[in-house]
Amino acid sequence: MAAINFTLNGSAKTLDVRDPEKPLLYALRNELGLKGAKYGCGLGQCGACTVLVDGEPTRACVVPIASLAGRKITTIEGLGTPEKPHKVQTAFIAEQAAQCGYCTNGMVMTSAALLERTPKPSVTQVKDALAQNLCRCGTHDRIISAVVRASEGTRG
Repeated sequence: MAAINFTLNGSAKTLDVRDPEKPLLYALRNELGLKGAKYGCGLGQCGACTVLVDGEPTRACVVPIASLAGRKITTIEGLGTPEKPHKVQTAFIAEQAAQCGYCTNGMVMTSAALLERTPKPSVTQVKDALAQNLCRCGTHDRIISAVVRASEGTRG
């Protein structure tokens, strides 16, 4: 068993891990009780499991927990709170940018990372950033509008 130390949503965490190759997603959902990141494809292709690792969008379903020692992980639960949502979360609500909601975690986390790097992205930059996040419901136009709204600081 190995002890993996990392920061999760601003708090120091230690996980005792039997299998260091266990995907981060399983540790988040099963051991830490965080259900925001979803299991989608299990191959890192859909984006439903996206978290931020040191500020970069990362597919939690394919990242071994052992590779995260000393790293800073942010999940959607750590991005904002119901009382004080992140600006991307506020914009998603205002634009009604979720239908089934399965992709929302990945879309929000990827968008938050984009706005951290590029505070005023063009629509093309938003589309490029979100291109690897799949949404089967077809709310792409609303999602793009939400990211633009968040970049402009427009409130609901």
